[in-house]
Amino acid sequence: QVQLVESGGGLVQPGGSLRLSCAASGSIFSIYAMGWYRQAPGKQRELVADITSGGKTHYGDSVKGRFTISRDNAKNTVYLQMNSLQPEDTAVYYCNGYTSFLEYLRSTFFGSWGQGTQVTVSS
Repeated sequence: QVQLVESGGGLVQPGGSLRLSCAASGSIFSIYAMGWYRQAPGKQRELVADITSGGKTHYGDSVKGRFTISRDNAKNTVYLQMNSLQPEDTAVYYCNGYTSFLEYLRSTFFGSWGQGTQVTVSS
């Protein structure tokens, strides 16, 4: 069983910044990729960004150029630096990951969705 603990959310004004952290622990033998996802009220969960163990990154179109994902493989931790935040970035942010490239292709996550961390962008 894999535990995922997200932190770093909060209330920020438009144009502000936040840094999210997520640590994975438990029965993890290997991690191919980890990523951040978000879900706004009334909307489906969507990919924000993900990063492979080799450092290859992928971003959702709405956050390109504003968000940066990074990862500490030794700590099984993934970070999300969010700059130039806008009200439409308001959502609960979750992290999760994949144990292999095959699981990545199948969208089979290794962890259960936790409570996430709330990000609210408002003046």
